[in-house]
Amino acid sequence: MSSPARPASPLFFPSSERSERITRDLDATPRASGTRGIRSSSPLRYNSSSLKSDLSLRNTGTPSGRRGDVNASTPRRTVPSDLPLSQNVPSDRTEPEDGVRVIWGTNVSIAESMASFRTFLTSFKRKYRSLMDGQPVGTTGEETPYVQKLEAMRILGLTNMNLDVRDMQAYPLTRKLHGQLLRYPQEIIPIFDQTLKDVLIDMAVDANGTAEEVGEVERAIYKIRPFNLGTSLNMRDLNPGDIDKLVCVKGLVIRTTPIIPDMKIAFFTCSVCNHSITVEIDRGRIMEPTKCPRRACEQRESMTLIHNRSEFSDKQIVKLQETPDAIPDGQTPHSVSLCAYDEIVDVCKAGDRVEVTGIFRSVPVRLNPRMRAVKTLFKTYVDVVHVAKVDRRRLGQDVTTLADEIMQSDTTEEVRKLSEDEVARVRAIGARPDCYELLARSLAPSIFESDDVKKGVLLQLFGGTNKTFTSGAAPRYRGDINVLLCGDPSTAKSQILQYVNKIAPRGVYTSGKGSSAVGLTAYVTRDVDTKQLVLESGALVLSDGGVCCIDEFDKMSEATRSVLHEVMEQQTVSVAKAGIITTLNARTSILASANPIGSRYDPELPVPQNIDLPPTLLSRFDLVYLVLDRVDENADRRLARHLVGMYLEDRSHSAANAGETLPVDMLTSYISYARTECRPVIGEEAGKELVAAYVAMRKLGEDPRASERRITATTRQLESLIRLSEAHAKMRLADEVELDDVLEAVRLVKAAVKEYATDKRTGKIDLDLIQVGASAAQRRARQDLRREIARIVESSAAASSPQGLRVIDLARLMQEQSSRTVDPQELTEVLRMLEAEGGVRVAGEGSRKIVRKLGSGSLAS
Repeated sequence: MSSPARPASPLFFPSSERSERITRDLDATPRASGTRGIRSSSPLRYNSSSLKSDLSLRNTGTPSGRRGDVNASTPRRTVPSDLPLSQNVPSDRTEPEDGVRVIWGTNVSIAESMASFRTFLTSFKRKYRSLMDGQPVGTTGEETPYVQKLEAMRILGLTNMNLDVRDMQAYPLTRKLHGQLLRYPQEIIPIFDQTLKDVLIDMAVDANGTAEEVGEVERAIYKIRPFNLGTSLNMRDLNPGDIDKLVCVKGLVIRTTPIIPDMKIAFFTCSVCNHSITVEIDRGRIMEPTKCPRRACEQRESMTLIHNRSEFSDKQIVKLQETPDAIPDGQTPHSVSLCAYDEIVDVCKAGDRVEVTGIFRSVPVRLNPRMRAVKTLFKTYVDVVHVAKVDRRRLGQDVTTLADEIMQSDTTEEVRKLSEDEVARVRAIGARPDCYELLARSLAPSIFESDDVKKGVLLQLFGGTNKTFTSGAAPRYRGDINVLLCGDPSTAKSQILQYVNKIAPRGVYTSGKGSSAVGLTAYVTRDVDTKQLVLESGALVLSDGGVCCIDEFDKMSEATRSVLHEVMEQQTVSVAKAGIITTLNARTSILASANPIGSRYDPELPVPQNIDLPPTLLSRFDLVYLVLDRVDENADRRLARHLVGMYLEDRSHSAANAGETLPVDMLTSYISYARTECRPVIGEEAGKELVAAYVAMRKLGEDPRASERRITATTRQLESLIRLSEAHAKMRLADEVELDDVLEAVRLVKAAVKEYATDKRTGKIDLDLIQVGASAAQRRARQDLRREIARIVESSAAASSPQGLRVIDLARLMQEQSSRTVDPQELTEVLRMLEAEGGVRVAGEGSRKIVRKLGSGSLAS
């Protein structure tokens, strides 16, 4: 008996399929029906291939093959379920005489597309891509990269394949398919999925695999993830003409939601007869049956949704914002919502700069959730099919910092992989004896000299090794290096910050005057969609695993600077706002620049009096560089030639005379390779030298003429030596810290300490200037001043002066008896100290201010 006639149209919509399935289940048993037949990994309903019937695997249940990224919530074009699976599978359907059967609304022929893509997977060679890019065909030109990927997928059990779209454009037989992929991704990508599965089944059969091995391939859901479209669109350039097309956008991730369970198949059961059916998602909604489909029951409003029998997939909404370098002048950054599904969820974190390939979608917005009326303005978003965290001009992230976030390489390209030629060039540079000098010259070559500053910033980019000990006192020791640049205007401090921000991983640039405490840490805002309070990450949290550049550091408010104490030592941000209590990671290196008080550095004053920074914050920097503008005719002439040469030849005069420099791409590749591959450990000789250097730095504070020793080094300086030594060993691509690494670290720390921790009155190093804001000599002088003031006030009280002693007369007496000029501010501070102790009382204002002794006790102590 022949099958009933089908409609003339080749399309069968989901509603008709669902009604046919419900009709078939009318006479089923009251209990849940048996396992469903095999479904292909594509939402397009193909017949099973001949291999499936030969292997007798039809009774094995498989998960649903609906891809969330391709079939999210828009109506899809469907095809008859009895179309041929591939060109090798016989079919009793004949093509119409008037042309080739295609999917409605497109020029996509399923059989032709599957045949072309199968040929591409098995026959594409690297030489096609080299010819298109205009590069010479090397020895690897005859390799078939996708055959190698297919073999690796079959052996390792991987289910995702990254497809370079430019390869399809380079292959002559798939250029038409390349255009169809860009225009009709919703139809083409499922065809690619099914073809990939068929090819893997053929490979498993050809390799004489067992029925169990072939069955595993049969049951798996394979997904093609296209990337590298060649051009990326700006977010503000997305228009209605791009809807339902494959697009590529770049941006900065500012927020990610928790994983949302997205229902794909709903399981309903009748509360009267226990009959059960499954309903698939259609256009983003689940059509609940109004009555029991079983003819013996047909009870209305009796179907109940069983959640634990339904099928869900992972979903996550990501907010992507334009990067600062892509924003036009005078504009605010645009943002777009991304929907990530299945393996792509939790791939990108807030602060990542990503390149996203996906399908641009639009969905109507209801005026009221309870009404059918919708707005004429649609909401747009991107269904993500591929995420790449790749930027050739930026450094790779340190895997010791973000070890838990590194994903599998079969889903995304987390870090840029260097080719063998690039690794060979990196190794060749690391083997050069002048490697250190070459890398320092290549860092910001447009900036004149400042060699030690460049070397310190270079070692900051390499960073130390993050260590985690289970038996130690601290669970984790940071390897990030903090650097402060302080000095006169026009000394290229901001230029160094801008350069580092462009190449640093997860780099964030902010200014002290335009930053607030919540802008640096985290702030609470109300989500536009859910209307709930959410926590938005600030600059320090966004730069987790990277470098945070803070300009105008001295102009920050006190409340803003106070949040940096925890970040620079514990590398965390504690938040307790609006009922949200959490601790966020801020594992970042801080590169800050500050101007002196009055905009010009005074060499006669110590650093705390030149820089408006609290000593507790200043001591947390590993390196503090004073960048001063000194008058020198020869240096001025060289600087002028350097600047003029840059304007005339676009080349640094000093770099041209000093030697070669590396391009930015090569410099970032070198640092990324060192951060990723090198884990230097401290050797025995280096450990002894570190101990000896620390003890020698402490001995500088010995003074036989003084009972109190000056502090010339603390344990923070020792930890800085360790981090700088490890960074210098990374720079050499070494696995062990050697003596030369420690000597260079000691030189850098001593040079920095000599500049910023030297007491100008004695000419000796005293870290108390940085730790407590006053040197040992200043503290002794203040104690002498206190004793002398106490003696004068007591002698005045003994002379029976009822009104007390005027402060003006006290200052005059002190000037007469002192060998140096007494600062009025110091005098006021000492009087305030005595008043706080309860020994004296200061009353009056201006010239009538007097000081009177209280009680009969002695003030000298």
